[in-house]
Amino acid sequence: MSPRGRILAGTFLLLGLTACGKQKVPADSHPAVCESPTASRVRQPSEVSGLTQCGPIADFTPINSYQGEFADVAQTAEDAVVLIDGRCTGTLIEASAGPVVVTAGHCVALGDRPLLVFNFEDQPDGDTLITEGTVIEQSLEPDYALIHPDAMPKVTPVLLTAVPSERLAIIQHPRGKPKVIAEGEYLDACNSLVYYADLDTLVGSSGAGVLNRQGQLLGIHTDGDCDETGRGANRGWTTEAIVAASPYLVDADIVAR
Repeated sequence: MSPRGRILAGTFLLLGLTACGKQKVPADSHPAVCESPTASRVRQPSEVSGLTQCGPIADFTPINSYQGEFADVAQTAEDAVVLIDGRCTGTLIEASAGPVVVTAGHCVALGDRPLLVFNFEDQPDGDTLITEGTVIEQSLEPDYALIHPDAMPKVTPVLLTAVPSERLAIIQHPRGKPKVIAEGEYLDACNSLVYYADLDTLVGSSGAGVLNRQGQLLGIHTDGDCDETGRGANRGWTTEAIVAASPYLVDADIVAR
């Protein structure tokens, strides 16, 4: 099967979705967000499907027509965002040992050779790079994986940070579709997790980078945890937790704390 065929096949095999809608709700409707990550359901590698939609709508903007609050940093950050096997999202990040793609650990298994597609988007603003990569690290707690691409795209890797901002953004491939961006409210970070509300995600968004206002990667999106009214919060693992667990990444890779 051709690379493009593999992308389309992966996309149409996605059955569930877990989104958090843009409907505004009172602050006191948000759940308690600082609970132990060990209380969460443990995912298995390659488990990326959900059962229900969270929120009445999924409010995404195609990346090349986006003109919102993050417009000044989105076009640089989006170049580093990659579709993984047609069913997850990753980001090429800067690291002392060399750039590497970070994604969710439940998307892949150690030693896998996933298909990586850079610049899969509406109205592409550059050349599409289709390559494979090797999963060099994988964990479910924290939920992350590192992939070394066979060929590196000519893009600027995203920097890691531990500094949140009031608003966050996720550039992603929901349901394996062309790249989009969604924004939302930062809630809190504790127990190695970062929580955010009113920020849409779907199946396929797993592994996408959670960006602060400076376009730096604050965490990795791993879970949608809101209901059909838009109440609740989504969450992911912080870069600090990922770096602490990773033999490849080092503390100095986090450029802002």
